[in-house]
This record gives sequence, C-alpha cells and structure tokens, in this order.
Amino acid sequence: MKKGTVLLIIGMGIFLGTKAQQRVVAECTITYTVAAADSATDKELSESLKTAGKTIYIKGNEGRADITGAAYTQSTFFDKTNGTVVVLREFGNNKFMTRLDNTQWAAANKKFAGDVFIPASETKTVLGYECKKGMLQLKDGGSFTVYYASNIIASVKELEYEFKDIPGVVLEYEEQDATGKKIRYTATKINLSPVPASKFDIPTSGYRILN
Repeated sequence: MKKGTVLLIIGMGIFLGTKAQQRVVAECTITYTVAAADSATDKELSESLKTAGKTIYIKGNEGRADITGAAYTQSTFFDKTNGTVVVLREFGNNKFMTRLDNTQWAAANKKFAGDVFIPASETKTVLGYECKKGMLQLKDGGSFTVYYASNIIASVKELEYEFKDIPGVVLEYEEQDATGKKIRYTATKINLSPVPASKFDIPTSGYRILN
C-alpha cells in the first residue's frame, strides 16, 4: 500500500474517531450565573447583574433561553423545524411579544454576521466537562471569549445565534463590548434529564404584540 494512501486512511480514522466522540444532546437544561467580569464595568451595571441569571432549555428541535434581571425578564423560543422565533419581554406590568421568521431572526442578529472564530490551545474544566477555549471577534469591535465542551453539541444551536458555529456546548463565556465593558456567564448546573414540554408553551394572551 502506498504511503499517501496509508496517511489518508489514518487521517480519516482520526477524523471519524473525533466525530464519534461528540454526542448530540437533545434534552438538557443549563443554568448560568451572570456577573461583571472586571472593574471596568460601570457600578450601575454591576449592581443590576447581582440578581441576573440565564437558563437554556433544549428539547428535540425546540430551544428556550431565559434571561432574568432585577426589573425585567426575557424568554426567547426557537423552533428549529421552521426557524421561527418568539421573544417575550416583561418590564414590571408591561408585557411584549415579538414573532420573527428565520430571515428576521438573522437580521436581528446581524451584528454577529462575519464574526471570526479563533480557537486556542488552553482548556479548563467546567461542571466536569473538559472545555476548549476560543474567541469570537465581532466586526463592531466586541468579542466573546468562550469555553466550550467539544464532546457534546446541542440539537438546537441557532437559539444562541452568536454561538451557532461553535463546535460544542458553551459552558462559560465572557462578553466584551466595543467600550471594554465585560460580562461573564458561567454554567453552574447542567441537567440532561427530559425537559417538560410545557416549557415551550407560548402564551396566547396578556402580551402586546410588537412587529
């Protein structure tokens, strides 16, 4: 057998072995803490983040992301089967609903178009998962430093649009805007048990529809 053929077979074996180790997770709940990452983040924002949190729910082709703060909540529902999105926002007694199709969802996330992913050699363990480090560089000067578990991948990736091309589940990340302010999200719990279908029920009343 020729040397080139042997190398090709070995290379394919490594590639297939790597892919085989990655497991698609179709049911999970991930809870994150949210905090200012450094002293450059202004005091008002730092205070508001003390009661902030984030939770991701994945069930088959459906995803939900909840963001909570001191005076607001936001829930984003993504249906992979048709690419539709529903965003619910609550500010005190004010409740708003926005429905988006796949094109509108991409437009709403246009700041992430053309971002550049730069992998790094550094790793760290988060919740028992070995996570690889990487950086997303945005065109507006912002960036994300991420740590992702490369051996698992969510069945719905477009829910967190900025991370849809990351080859794994992001368990920790630091977001830096163009002014230098940094916010860190750290997963504190990942539950692979089935998610109740009721988590993806969309309210039929009580919300003002925004276009």
